[in-house]
Amino acid sequence: MLNPGTIVSAKIIDHNEQADFAQVDGQTLQVISEEKYATDQEITGMVYENQQGQWCLQVKLPEAGLESYGTGEVVQIRRDLGVFVNVGLVDKDVVVSLDELPLMHTLWPQVGDQLTVNLSYDKKQRLWAHLATDEYFKEHARFSREFTRNETVSGRIYLTKKVGSFLKLDDQRLAFVHYTERQDEPHIGQAVSGRVIGLTQDGRLSISLKPLAYEEIADDAKMIMAVLQRAPEFHIDFQDKSDPSAIKEYFGISKGAFKRALGSLLKLGYITTDLNGTTLTAKGQGYHE
Repeated sequence: MLNPGTIVSAKIIDHNEQADFAQVDGQTLQVISEEKYATDQEITGMVYENQQGQWCLQVKLPEAGLESYGTGEVVQIRRDLGVFVNVGLVDKDVVVSLDELPLMHTLWPQVGDQLTVNLSYDKKQRLWAHLATDEYFKEHARFSREFTRNETVSGRIYLTKKVGSFLKLDDQRLAFVHYTERQDEPHIGQAVSGRVIGLTQDGRLSISLKPLAYEEIADDAKMIMAVLQRAPEFHIDFQDKSDPSAIKEYFGISKGAFKRALGSLLKLGYITTDLNGTTLTAKGQGYHE
């Protein structure tokens, strides 16, 4: 008996309007291919049983196999069984068993998520998908020796534990999110974006999924922001070249303090300034203490 997921060579024995048929070890298989083949032609493909119980031989091999890993998209969720993944087999989705998934259903992959899986079959000739392990990712992705703080990165979660979430970034680097650096725990297969905050001992980028901590601004800068937010068109005629006495009379602070306040607001992106004065940016207009 042929085992699902195996790669075999077979000979074309018959045709009809819908498909070609091949035979191997006395078993007839429907050929899944966009091409048409001649009788007695030898072809190679993956054996599997489709949703209708027909045994098939698909010529275009999926990335995921009995000895290889590939990407599959989650297409269905069943709490009593697991998640169904489309690995590229026509009319056949393969299940990742609930035994491999977290106890909390909120951490299960969701429809549309991408998973890295390989395949196996059981004694009943059923095909199963299995999540790639951390060992697989350590071998096929890459660790880092250095990092750029606050670099924005994106990737997918492949493992979640109490201590945090493990992910592979889009550029193949490995990363880790400590449980204190996330507002909500992401689920397996979820695409996330965050910022780099460090490096773990084993060379994974340490990622935070939290927004940057609110940047406090000094009292002088807050006062200038309040003036700008009430000014017509969010604009004042003062800038860092303005007369010190005029600054002192209007704002009650020295020109040095005024320039420092403008500098901090410029750095935060809250204002623009030129010889005509100072104007709030859209970001500055949305500022609330």
